[in-house]
Amino acid sequence: MTENKSNTIKILIPILFSFFVMGMVDIVGLSTNYLKKDFSLDELTSSIIPMMVFFWFAIFSIPTGLLMNRIGRKKTVLLAILIECISLILPFFFYDFYVVIFSFALLGIGNTILQVSLNPLVASIVHDSKLAGTLTFGQFIKAVSSFVGPIIASMAVKNYGDWKLILPVFAITSLISFVWLYSVPIRREENVDTKQASFGNTLGLLKDSLILQMFLGILLIVGIDVCMNVNTPQLLEQRLGFTTDDATLGSSLYFGARTFGAFLGSVLLLKINPSRFMKTNMLIAIPAFLMLMFLSDKWLLFAAVFIIGLTCANVFSIIFSVAMQYRPQKANEISSLMIMGVAGGAVVTPLVGVVAKHFGLGISFGVLLLSAAYIYILSLKFEKKS
Repeated sequence: MTENKSNTIKILIPILFSFFVMGMVDIVGLSTNYLKKDFSLDELTSSIIPMMVFFWFAIFSIPTGLLMNRIGRKKTVLLAILIECISLILPFFFYDFYVVIFSFALLGIGNTILQVSLNPLVASIVHDSKLAGTLTFGQFIKAVSSFVGPIIASMAVKNYGDWKLILPVFAITSLISFVWLYSVPIRREENVDTKQASFGNTLGLLKDSLILQMFLGILLIVGIDVCMNVNTPQLLEQRLGFTTDDATLGSSLYFGARTFGAFLGSVLLLKINPSRFMKTNMLIAIPAFLMLMFLSDKWLLFAAVFIIGLTCANVFSIIFSVAMQYRPQKANEISSLMIMGVAGGAVVTPLVGVVAKHFGLGISFGVLLLSAAYIYILSLKFEKKS
């Protein structure tokens, strides 16, 4: 191993560890149930809590891209980790409903800044041919963080009777990530065009047809994720007569397949052309969506859910890596647009809901099938470009 390669790995490891901090945002899901009980919240109020996290993707994505142009990617990532650390520790010491709401808003802001800045930081370290695989491995680390959160919380409740003990654990982990990344020397990127950077000019990049298509690709893959999580249990209840508790197996199976797919993809994408890999995945995913639309056999439905989780696991990272390489001098602004698409992915959910209401839940998966078909077409454009 050459010295240069060794230095790159030493820099990359603390950057990748930051993806674990990124996954901590999913703590809002498990904490909502505890907050509902502790503060006697009604259904409407408790349902608003997760919005306090994900609302900020639409507000802070573009400003974060502009901030990166001013202070650099590493400092922006460090700022995001510090904000997340503060947001996690506040409710542990001041367990009040309004403090919790403020903390979750901070968590959402910090996570938005982290998602916008961390991927470009990886792109400034890793060679283009390895970027898709590296970003996918980052998503795998993020998935591990999301997976262990509920386990830590349940252990805290079982052994100490307090779910909030997960907060200092995650806060200390964030602090370790901050110190580790801070200690690593990373040269500030020099090929970034900051002269024309503005809110309007960033949105103006959507006039570029390929950037717009990639933005829509991010929107649709996030929509697939959200709808598979929400609608798969309902489908199992309707088709197989599962109870609500048993039907949650559908979501667990999907996210388990996604976690495995992210790990597998991080290895394969180091050797396989990303656009060809995405094209193959979508060709496999489309029949799986058809299976969800029309079949009623338990094992075939389980197989379809697993296949979709496996094949969709790498789409976000591949689109993001192509976006970073498309116009490197505008990578910060393009990153902010792609992450804004994460918030925009919520528009797919009500569309699926409308189709389900009028044509049935099974047919509503056709919206996700069309989304996969769009991503397949996008992969063909990537293949031509490469």
